[in-house]
Amino acid sequence: MKFTRTLLASALVALLAACSNGAQDSAQDAQKSADQAQQSADQAQQAAGAATAAAPASTAAMAPASTSAAPASTAPAPASTSGK
Repeated sequence: MKFTRTLLASALVALLAACSNGAQDSAQDAQKSADQAQQSADQAQQAAGAATAAAPASTAAMAPASTSAAPASTAPAPASTSGK
């Protein structure tokens, strides 16, 4: 009976060790995937920066020079004070 318990305990320890190694491998695979995703994001950001640098430095030339259609004063007109 003691031999059976020892054998069972050894099998359980071996099974747990195998599972933990599998989990560690999965974690390493996930880390590699995250690193690759980060590198891809960095490359995309660099490409976007290069595209922005190639674009005109300012789009102010496309905007109209002046759009001053607003009245000079925006204060409300005084209310009438006549007594009628």
